[in-house]
Amino acid sequence: MLMGKVRNIKKELLSDNWYTLNRVTFEYQKADGEWETQVREAYDRGNGAVILLYNLEKRSVVLTRQFRMPTYLNGNSDGMMIEACAGILEKGNAEETIKMEVEEETGFRIDKVQQIFESYMSPGSVTEILYFFTGQYKDDMRIGEGGGAEDETENIEVLELPFTKAWQLMLSGEIKDAKTIMLLQYAKIHSLFD
Repeated sequence: MLMGKVRNIKKELLSDNWYTLNRVTFEYQKADGEWETQVREAYDRGNGAVILLYNLEKRSVVLTRQFRMPTYLNGNSDGMMIEACAGILEKGNAEETIKMEVEEETGFRIDKVQQIFESYMSPGSVTEILYFFTGQYKDDMRIGEGGGAEDETENIEVLELPFTKAWQLMLSGEIKDAKTIMLLQYAKIHSLFD
């Protein structure tokens, strides 16, 4: 069964204020060979990278906490989210971006990371693909307080937690961020701390 042919793509710019929002009209060929016109909106915020920072000796992870307005608008009473360190790609290089984000957000300077997978996070409406990494940190790698770049209004709190505590926060629903849940599950499935 051949599916997925697309033709006659037309984009209409709806917004380019923070990122880009387009209305896309196109024809899609269904499994029976018939063509149908579809209309979707696609939000392009660029691609990103995320990392689980972990310390085997301390059996700990470094996460962040920051205010996220979209979650506040959708029922998160204080808008605060516990998340893995992440950022939008700079110049298309996921590995260099995540090292830079780690230093800005957490204050740790790490030199080795391992890409473990990539994922479209909301493929029905957002174009972003996210590159997932793990990386080990040690106390002597800390060169600053972190907290994010001042010019980006991030106001990030750095959290160093035992992995078991982070896992419990996920199970209790206090960690609701998908990328962080995926990384914690990766650590558990792959016995990172065993």
